Amino acid sequence: MLKKFFLSLGVVLFVFSDSGVRLSAQEGEPHIRVTVDLVQLNVAVTDKKGNYVTGLRPQDFAIVEDGIPQKLATFAEGNESARRVLDLTADSKPAEPPAEPPRAAAPPAASESSLGALIAGANVFNLFDTSNYMYRGFVFAQDAISDFVRSLEQANKIAFYSYSRDLLRASPLTEDRGEILRAVRTTVAGDEAALYNTLLLTLKDAAQFKGRRVVVVFSNGPDNSSVVPPEDVAELAQSAGISIYMISTQQAKLEPVSTAVFDRMTAATGGKAYFAKTWRDEKRAFASIHDDLAHLYSLSYYPQANPNRGWRGITVKLVGSRAKSYRVRTRNGYRPHPSRFAVAPDTAQATSPQTVSR
Repeated sequence: MLKKFFLSLGVVLFVFSDSGVRLSAQEGEPHIRVTVDLVQLNVAVTDKKGNYVTGLRPQDFAIVEDGIPQKLATFAEGNESARRVLDLTADSKPAEPPAEPPRAAAPPAASESSLGALIAGANVFNLFDTSNYMYRGFVFAQDAISDFVRSLEQANKIAFYSYSRDLLRASPLTEDRGEILRAVRTTVAGDEAALYNTLLLTLKDAAQFKGRRVVVVFSNGPDNSSVVPPEDVAELAQSAGISIYMISTQQAKLEPVSTAVFDRMTAATGGKAYFAKTWRDEKRAFASIHDDLAHLYSLSYYPQANPNRGWRGITVKLVGSRAKSYRVRTRNGYRPHPSRFAVAPDTAQATSPQTVSR
């Protein structure tokens, strides 16, 4: 009996000793842990003429992050609810795009209700330049923004902010279109322009919400008062998955630096930049943004193991024989945890207008 006891004790000691060796060996190995949430992409697909390509399926898309192929987790087109994508293996044969030529986006004469239904669920943040650049054409800009707000009948929620040197949250994210329109009409021209400072604050507000988030900026001139560089603003938008659309008047076009910054910032986030010469061009630009939101594909994936804690490049391509005929537009990367930016408290849900200093 005593022999059996010592024999059992020896086995137990051996097991714990062996476990300890394995644990020590594992602890000695380098481990890199990076927690990354689901990466969401808003993807626009157009042909060479700029017409939106519809009817694509999950197997028509290939996503690569830092050279590592990714597996789609969810997929949706237009106003579809995102659905899970299962069993997408590397050897799955992609479906060919439709044989018929892609259909152009609905013309302006099409039913607004049918087109508006396609953008259900989007959270749209409008940022309006009320600096001293805006003394000319102020009323026309208000009209264009009001028409844009009315066209977003099926969007989930809309926010209206204005800026000069400071940011005014005139109407935080809400479903009440009347409140938004009243906020637009009560704006007045102010001080110098701090576009990048206030855009950064707007992005921080938008980052607190889930789903498709878009910031639409109306600017009448270059930034002459910010301390935040535009590169930091673009990085936060990319990392948070927020598309930036920017409409600027001819005034900004006169400064090549601003023009280049606007183009780079919007392209990096999957949005667009527009330069309007007249108030009619402003209305057309807003209509184009509305149309773009209505034809986006929503893709998402959980990143494969990647030791890179810094910037991660994203490439989205189409597969199949007609892939070269189509153009894909989306954000070009993200940083898992942009440490340079701390998301502020949820001031976006305040119930009254609020001014934030630089």
